[in-house]
Amino acid sequence: MADTHEAAGIAMLLWAAEPEAPHRLATPFFHAAAAAAMDVPVEIYFTARSVHLLVPGVAARLRASERFDKTVLDAMREAVSHGARLLACTDALHAQGINPQQLIAECSGHGGAVQFMARAADLRWRTLVF
Repeated sequence: MADTHEAAGIAMLLWAAEPEAPHRLATPFFHAAAAAAMDVPVEIYFTARSVHLLVPGVAARLRASERFDKTVLDAMREAVSHGARLLACTDALHAQGINPQQLIAECSGHGGAVQFMARAADLRWRTLVF
């Protein structure tokens, strides 16, 4: 019998994690990688300006700190390698003028407010906002 207190998954909303504030960008992906490595399903929802991180070349040139060798793309790939799913909000893509067909390969698909709110309303899921 499954533990009723065990999370069915973790849904993360990236809202203030934007390219203009690279010092905020590694933490969400490190937490996602840790949870996914623990075999917890992880969905990361990119919204607002965070969708720019899914544009080829953007995350690859960002670092959370000058003292940190990994790029933000490296951190994203580490999370994905453990099983995290990266989901782009179609409304945010449209608002930012980003072509949804031209995103990095690590992006699993699309997911926006309805999908994230469904996870937030599901008591078996935990949510984090960055």
